[in-house]
Amino acid sequence: MPGENLTRDEARERARLLTVHGYQVSLDLRSATEPAPASGPRTFRSTTTIRFSCAEPGASSFADLVAPHVHSVTLNGESLNADRAFDGSRLLLPGLAADNELVVDARCAYSRTGEGLHHFTDPEDGETYLYTQYEPADARRVFANFEQPDLKAPFDFRVTAPAHWTVLSNGAESGREQLADGSGATWTFATTQPISTYITAVLAGPYHHERDHWSRRLPDGSTLEIPLGALCRKGLARHFDAAEIFDTTKRGLDFFHDHFGFPYPFGKYDQAFVPEYNLGAMENPGCVTFTEEYVFRGRTTDAAYQARANTLLHEMAHMWFGDLVTMEWWDDLWLKESFADFMGAFSLVEATRFSSGWITFANRRKAWAYRADQMPSTHPVTADIRDLQDAKLNFDGITYAKGASVLKQLVAYVGRDAFLEGARRYFQRHAYGNTTLQDLLSVLEEVSGRDMAGWAKSWLQSAGVNTLTPQAVYDGDGRLTELAVVQEPPAVAEHALPSARGEELRPHRVGIGLYRRDPVSGTLRRYAATETDVAGVRTVVPELAGAEGPDLILVNDEDLTFCKVRFDERSLATLRDHLGDLEDPLARALCWSALWSLTRDALMPPGDFLTLVRRFGGMETEIGVLQMVHAWALSALEHYTAPEHHDASAAELARATLTELRRAEPGSDHQLAWARLFARVAVGAADLQLLEQLLDGAADIPGLDVDQELRWSFLLPLAGHGRAGAARLDAELARDDTASGVRHHTRALAARPDAAVKARAWESVVDGDTLSNALLEATIDGFARPGQAALQEPYAQRYFEVIDGLWRERSIETGMSVVRGLFPHAQGRPSLEAADRWLAAHTEAAPALRRLVLEARDDLSRALRCQERDAAGTV
Repeated sequence: MPGENLTRDEARERARLLTVHGYQVSLDLRSATEPAPASGPRTFRSTTTIRFSCAEPGASSFADLVAPHVHSVTLNGESLNADRAFDGSRLLLPGLAADNELVVDARCAYSRTGEGLHHFTDPEDGETYLYTQYEPADARRVFANFEQPDLKAPFDFRVTAPAHWTVLSNGAESGREQLADGSGATWTFATTQPISTYITAVLAGPYHHERDHWSRRLPDGSTLEIPLGALCRKGLARHFDAAEIFDTTKRGLDFFHDHFGFPYPFGKYDQAFVPEYNLGAMENPGCVTFTEEYVFRGRTTDAAYQARANTLLHEMAHMWFGDLVTMEWWDDLWLKESFADFMGAFSLVEATRFSSGWITFANRRKAWAYRADQMPSTHPVTADIRDLQDAKLNFDGITYAKGASVLKQLVAYVGRDAFLEGARRYFQRHAYGNTTLQDLLSVLEEVSGRDMAGWAKSWLQSAGVNTLTPQAVYDGDGRLTELAVVQEPPAVAEHALPSARGEELRPHRVGIGLYRRDPVSGTLRRYAATETDVAGVRTVVPELAGAEGPDLILVNDEDLTFCKVRFDERSLATLRDHLGDLEDPLARALCWSALWSLTRDALMPPGDFLTLVRRFGGMETEIGVLQMVHAWALSALEHYTAPEHHDASAAELARATLTELRRAEPGSDHQLAWARLFARVAVGAADLQLLEQLLDGAADIPGLDVDQELRWSFLLPLAGHGRAGAARLDAELARDDTASGVRHHTRALAARPDAAVKARAWESVVDGDTLSNALLEATIDGFARPGQAALQEPYAQRYFEVIDGLWRERSIETGMSVVRGLFPHAQGRPSLEAADRWLAAHTEAAPALRRLVLEARDDLSRALRCQERDAAGTV
């Protein structure tokens, strides 16, 4: 990556020396609307004053800044030679006094990668929109600072911009002054509470802005008033359902004030939905940013609304976990992300209409965690983060979803009341400060009376996922005489990093359910259940001894723990024939997840999983579960199916999908989900012709609204199969000349099955550096379409030749997108061998780059094992 990395040791030394008292940041953004320069980046003026003290007068340190040019650097009234002091990413600060003032006047660059101050021009109306995104360390691209989470300070922001714009920051607007020359206005904002640099924020542009408010009577008799804002681009205003966003926001504020015992500390609460966003959202206090994908342009499923509500609440939980109390260094990133992920689901279920939130968590969120925890790069929830590149890659399924799952287990372990009381004491004790794991464990020990050290060692400080399998013994009458749960340690992936080598047999609090088919209705229903503690290799469950013999034994019923679930032979046979008859939706979701785990581990042929999808997918009532099952079916077909079975499996899945599409209730979420899947699996001439007819209005499926988003979903496979050329795609862009339309158009153009098309896509991604982050990802996605292995083959070896240099030259966000997106999965075993050669020859490559290649290699190795299992068939 360009510029110096910041290591943990450097950050600790700087934190030992320095205490930061305040920032004054002045940004002049009027240049955003000027024509782009003929060469070089588009820039803006950034002037920063930092007041800080030094524990050892006379010592030297450094500030962080990534900028094309520094005009001047003044330390304690003395001008430093900017050329000598600034090396492109650091400002050297020699001979510090006890009390210091640093003033840096620089010209910083607008971003097109979503890192720093992102610049976006709306193709629909030509308007310019700006927003910042910093985590973990990109505030230094916008203003000079000490870029580490434990050097908190109050911030004063001052922003000059076109007068008709909306300009927001973390604090409330405190003043606005028109410039005398009429070139714009200057906004000033209230001083923030002490916060870390990575959660400061600036938003500027002609945003559509809606307002509301929330209030709460506090125990001292005063009233807390919080102004609420919701923003999006003007072009999306007609789709913006701000009323529902405000409703969820108010419910969340009610919930967290009821349970956290600490009033919301950051004044106002704005939520902005912004373009070309790399993340789902970011918890900037008082000015939260979200991807504008959450502003739905067309018909979508209730699962999408649930996901948005969960994200709104996740970010709100961060106002306490992460913003009010912040981890000392990125080792303890989980102290904010795991808690926010857990509290998002917890509040979703208890405070909103989405009462099935734990089902989605079990089926979708934990699937992300299970995948990550079986990678060669898996790590403990409390990770070893050596530097900023490590930190960037650890925003993963372990830190978020496994950590949240562990917290769900913790609530079962210490009790809900003790858990929430621990949170309240944590906030009161560490408000506006920084913490480590031990700070949290100490309050949990206080409130629960339990020794948390052993729990933390098992669940937070060891890697990998255990496997739990039921072991049943029956008497001659078919009754259970003994039921035990057998636990296996985590499997270690090939080429596993040291952090991934866990052999822990953990204590699990688990539910165990016994299910039997009703002889009349055929429903598969729970008739006995218990909760128990599982520890060691084998745990006997005496509570269920003597029960009538079950058709299905479900370990981890109610989803209390984090584990892979296996079935005994009788249970697996029941699911093969009666999965759709399982009455309880959470139990059914857990069974789908366990069956997918069997498939990924090459214990069940992918063809068998696809058979289950064809037979029982249409019986799935939970739309979020159905959409996850569809995603798994696509992975099974595109990556895990043996090549000799692929065409037949694809045709069978397409036929079943079309049947369910026609069978689904007209206008329902299920109909839309099946329509989207049909577009992904349509391969035969008749299927593709139906897509064309649906686009042209020559065919109709009652209740199916082929809106603009669905039109692009249908056009992408047509482009990939050579049935929609540039002219057809250009015509669609003329119909939908919006930011979303441009992104869809770019993806479809790159998906066309033509060697010259692939060459241009490769060149624009690898050799060029002009695409925005959103168009870069769209181009990569189009280039890497399934079923085009022959067209992609010429680039397989080139990938391994270019990634090291690309990683050094591009930003980390771009590097991650390219290294992940262009890995040559379609070339199979030759790519596996090429990856092994690259890893052997590049032992000194950046650890973050090696990790990405290791992860892609592991995905491919798993796919090849699954293909071998599929070729062998059911045993």
